[in-house]
Amino acid sequence: MRARPVGEVTRGTTNPNRLRRVDRWIAGTQAARLRRPGPAPIVVDLGYGRAGTTARELHDRLRAVRPDVQVVGLEIEPQRVADAQPLARPGLSFALGGFEVPLPGGACASVIRAFNVLRQYDEPAVPRAWARMITRLEPGGVLIDGTCDEVGRLATWIALDADGPRSLTISLGLRGLQLPSQVAPRLPKVLISRNVPGQGVHDWLAALDEGWTRAAPLAPYGRRQRFLEAVSHVGEQGWPIIGGRSRWRLGEVTVAWAAVAPRGMIETAPPGG
Repeated sequence: MRARPVGEVTRGTTNPNRLRRVDRWIAGTQAARLRRPGPAPIVVDLGYGRAGTTARELHDRLRAVRPDVQVVGLEIEPQRVADAQPLARPGLSFALGGFEVPLPGGACASVIRAFNVLRQYDEPAVPRAWARMITRLEPGGVLIDGTCDEVGRLATWIALDADGPRSLTISLGLRGLQLPSQVAPRLPKVLISRNVPGQGVHDWLAALDEGWTRAAPLAPYGRRQRFLEAVSHVGEQGWPIIGGRSRWRLGEVTVAWAAVAPRGMIETAPPGG
């Protein structure tokens, strides 16, 4: 008898294009990983919700990078798996599963995306979930733990590999943006309660706000130019930014994890710990 999937049922909110920002990041920054010679890479959409829309959209976007990519949507609620089956097609499947990430033949994933999943958990549970999912990555694979608003205009995610967290990405819809710190309510679970003075993520958002305000004279040239200048400024202040202007132009900026890692964070537990 198959063991019960590991995890809890999420609220399951699914809106078209809600995860377009992280899809774009995977297709861009992880393109070399997806194109490596060998068998088709497996990308997991873990906890896709009440409909399989986000998995289908992820498959659409990644096929442009690697036509034979295999996207697997996993849910721990059997009815959600059944409801998603009409969307299945070559390269896109749906199955029952949770943080144990069961894949046919014990295969490992190149990418696991767990978006709007861990935010409902208590913070101490997050490193344990990370550790379990990381064991299901192929060598060099990446785990993405992220959160976004209901329409996908404000999003953040942590990228992890076998050694743990590597970076934090913030992706913003620039139209109507007042300050970059508007994204604060959408920080991943391990950071959302750390947005207080004395913590790195608080300093990071404050630096972005200061850069955005400082770049106000560029507003007549458009919000994109203003954001480019804001990120350039914080980089000049010594923040360890990963990636260049091609990412910033999308309203996206990534910083090394060491700059925002919570002080006093519970260490990642071993699988099953």
